[in-house]
Amino acid sequence: MTPRLPIDKGKLSWIALAANLGNEKLPTLVMLCLFSFVNYKYFRIFASRRERIDDEMRKVKPKKNLGQHFLVDLDIARRIADTVDAYPAIPVLEIGPGMGVLTQYLAEKPRELKVVEIDKESVAFLYGQFPLLRDKIIGDDFLRMDLHGVFGGRQFVLTGNYPYDISSQIFFKMLNNRDLIPCCTGMIQREVALRMASPPGTKAYGILSVLTQAWYDVEYLFTVDEHVFNPPPKVKSAVIRMTRNGVDDLGCDEVLFKRLVKAVFNQRRKMLRVSLRQLVAGRDLPDGFFEGKFMTQRPEELGIAEFVELTNIIGEVLK
Repeated sequence: MTPRLPIDKGKLSWIALAANLGNEKLPTLVMLCLFSFVNYKYFRIFASRRERIDDEMRKVKPKKNLGQHFLVDLDIARRIADTVDAYPAIPVLEIGPGMGVLTQYLAEKPRELKVVEIDKESVAFLYGQFPLLRDKIIGDDFLRMDLHGVFGGRQFVLTGNYPYDISSQIFFKMLNNRDLIPCCTGMIQREVALRMASPPGTKAYGILSVLTQAWYDVEYLFTVDEHVFNPPPKVKSAVIRMTRNGVDDLGCDEVLFKRLVKAVFNQRRKMLRVSLRQLVAGRDLPDGFFEGKFMTQRPEELGIAEFVELTNIIGEVLK
């Protein structure tokens, strides 16, 4: 009795398909085989790359005191990197690159890139992973840096997977350097993203909303789940993009504008006739001042233009 040879079922299916197609359709079969092979090879390369990155990331542990949550999802990283394309002609500064998961996609773009990282262990890791970027890796605290010196006074796009505990401070520094930063993108805590993008009349609208939207158009791009980080945060994240809105002058005293916005939102449930009293305490007020325009409204009801007008009203009193 002739022994039976083992049969590769995958090959058998292709042989059967060839028999059914006939000689005239063999080129189609060849193309199908090639397509399947390429897709398989792509999957293996992608999987292998992911495994290597996961292995490398275990070499540096996230530090709780720095608010580090390393992104491990390559698809999300690429999508964040692509948000900087809104301004393709200027350099990019990435804050907190950590293990370089976002950096690798930013580095593929034909533009100048620098990264700033405060964690010495991460800096050493980045030196090894990105030797071509060695002179572009800044081991410093972004909040203490003079941003005019980063690209020699040129404008740049700011991006990153921002540490949750200092994201608001980062954006306040962005506002103070808005002439240098026409576009800012990146990932932050979802709650903060909602506050920044929310319009007047919503629960999330507040200090950060007003001060940001006075100078930038804010886009909430997409939500990111907790499981794509190491370690996973306790809250969801979101990716946003802010682009300068063309306003060069608010039309009021900017320092007083900030002071007023903070004062009234610190008592957001109060009408403005109550929350403004401390701001004008000790001043000679015209009769009926607290019965005037805006005084029976709450701060979340006012848009940017109304806050500018209110700032000018208060400015007259404080002269």
